[in-house]
Amino acid sequence: MKYSFHPTAKTELSEAVHYYETCRMGLGAEFAKEVYSTVLRITEFPEAWSPFTKDTRRCLTRRFPYGVIYQIEEGQILIIAVMQLNRKPDYWKKRIM
Repeated sequence: MKYSFHPTAKTELSEAVHYYETCRMGLGAEFAKEVYSTVLRITEFPEAWSPFTKDTRRCLTRRFPYGVIYQIEEGQILIIAVMQLNRKPDYWKKRIM
């Protein structure tokens, strides 16, 4: 199944990669790899995760405290947010289409 990122979710991912890279060289790349691994799991099994809200689902990363929030739309996945789990929980809801 194909996927795409909401523009703001793409920015979130880039900012998180940058943050982790400033913490330790190479950690940002490890984080990006983990997020894309999570996205791959979502594309393979899009309905494996319980609904998070009425129109979204959330898959947690395995190593970092992040969740990938997504919608299934017309046979493809739209990544709504790359959410840091300690952040205000509903900040991304205005992105839902």
